[in-house]
Amino acid sequence: MACTNEEMKLYETWKNRAAAEDILAELKAVEGKDDEISDRFYRYLEFGTGGLRGVIGAGTNRMNVYTVSMAAQALADYLAQKGGSHAVAIGYDSRNKSIDFAKCAAATLASNGVKVHIFPELQPTPVLSYAVRELNCSAGIVITASHNPAKYNGFKCYGGDGCQMTDGAAGEVYAFMQKLDIFDDVKRGDFDELMAQGMISWIDDSLVNSFLDAVEASSINPGLCKDAGLKVIYTPLCGAGNKPVRAILKRIGIDDVTVVPEQEKPDGSFPTCPYPNPEFREAFECALKLAETVQPDLLLATDPDSDRVGIAVKSDEGYTLMSGNEVGAMMLNYMLSCRKANGTLPAKPVCVSTIVSSDLGTAIAEKYGCEMRRVLTGFKYIGEIIGWLEADGEKERFIMGYEESYGYLCGTYARDKDAVVASMMICEMAAYYKKQGKSLLDVMDEIYKEFGYYRNRLLNYAFEGESGMKFMNSVMDQLRSNPPAEIAGDKVTTVSDYKLSVQKNLADGTESEIKLPKSNVLAYKLENGGSFIVRPSGTEPKIKVYTAAVGTLESTDAKLNEFEKAANAIMGK
Repeated sequence: MACTNEEMKLYETWKNRAAAEDILAELKAVEGKDDEISDRFYRYLEFGTGGLRGVIGAGTNRMNVYTVSMAAQALADYLAQKGGSHAVAIGYDSRNKSIDFAKCAAATLASNGVKVHIFPELQPTPVLSYAVRELNCSAGIVITASHNPAKYNGFKCYGGDGCQMTDGAAGEVYAFMQKLDIFDDVKRGDFDELMAQGMISWIDDSLVNSFLDAVEASSINPGLCKDAGLKVIYTPLCGAGNKPVRAILKRIGIDDVTVVPEQEKPDGSFPTCPYPNPEFREAFECALKLAETVQPDLLLATDPDSDRVGIAVKSDEGYTLMSGNEVGAMMLNYMLSCRKANGTLPAKPVCVSTIVSSDLGTAIAEKYGCEMRRVLTGFKYIGEIIGWLEADGEKERFIMGYEESYGYLCGTYARDKDAVVASMMICEMAAYYKKQGKSLLDVMDEIYKEFGYYRNRLLNYAFEGESGMKFMNSVMDQLRSNPPAEIAGDKVTTVSDYKLSVQKNLADGTESEIKLPKSNVLAYKLENGGSFIVRPSGTEPKIKVYTAAVGTLESTDAKLNEFEKAANAIMGK
């Protein structure tokens, strides 16, 4: 693929203007390689609701000190238009160049007159969400690419409410970003000088301690864990969860915690886990090996920025990984049943989940008179509902929020998913049932028998580079222009197009409005209670297909296999 004139012009400009040695070395290495140059310069990283995310490297389509500073400059311009003085809190995880990107973002903001509060060491993303509100900031930034492979990093932006930026605010920041010349219009001051001037300051440890106080206060059964004898293996996957997760487990009385040694220390290369995502078994391999000798009740794994947690539970076959849908449903059932029993369940309780999460949670909520609200994928929409409840003086109605991708929040102290509180609640829940002679697998089986087998399977299809992005767009266009009448032999009953905000009932042809923000998602409800949802990821070059079936254990497994074949055909696999 030959470079366009614009791509080559940008490449030459970067060779002449970039000062960072690693950037210049990479630009020299791709000289004469049109495909490599095109992939680095065919676009600028787009500032969306997740901020920026991309491969670390040289070019406008990469994460580097220039694209990060450009985003920080756009954020500064966005805040400046509001008038008055502003402060921004900045956090970061263990990824390669995270501290460098955090410091260059801080220097750009401070050079624009914005006061910056930055953590002196890596912290979980939810700690940043908490800090934004505690420090009365107008915005927040976390340098992270969550659970992406090591070659990625990102710039995640938060509003003053502690939620990830909404679509509207992110669009405004992106509009400012598009006006900037990446070299001429971005202020790049010296971090140390700006700190000496008082424009940048380190966040004190007391804030992290108060965060842990707030997490601990979310406990449903305080003191229960102290004599339960629960044995845990924990892996932070070389990320930010190591200190806070261990601290909160110690606080609640879980003393028998073995940390996976080769995944304990921060390391952005993730040498023992190339894809540090607790959704996948590969992330547990080191913990599972250690479990052969330790024989714990439970394995916990948090992702690099410690906003997601996955678990494996001891079983007759060894250790069984549990899905995000299962853990979310169990936590909801535990919290609602215990709070009803101890008299702390509020009137008109509310829980929140996403449109791609299992319907099992809705069935559990109905049993306890709890309202289940469904939102788009993205925890900012769950955080937004907490904010609405708070504004109405009804914050106490919120029980928990969760999504199938292993994100959970119990309590209202933060406005993003939190693996610290989730790790605490999972261990408390495991200890509660252990005292009854049950494992979490036993509890899940009881839930299935009571409410039915709601089974789900997430399918991921990766499409790298410019050609991959074009193919993903073509898949969604094809589905919209030729909607399927049936999927894997199951008749489609309703089609929901969240991009057009329209739900169509195929039985009678009627249409209704979807009252959620627009999103590039297509959802198909099927005649036998199943569903098939297609969504391009907002943070990775992939299409995700969420499949669900309801029935017996055997029938749902068979149907999910059929759905997978159908999805493979759609994706050309």
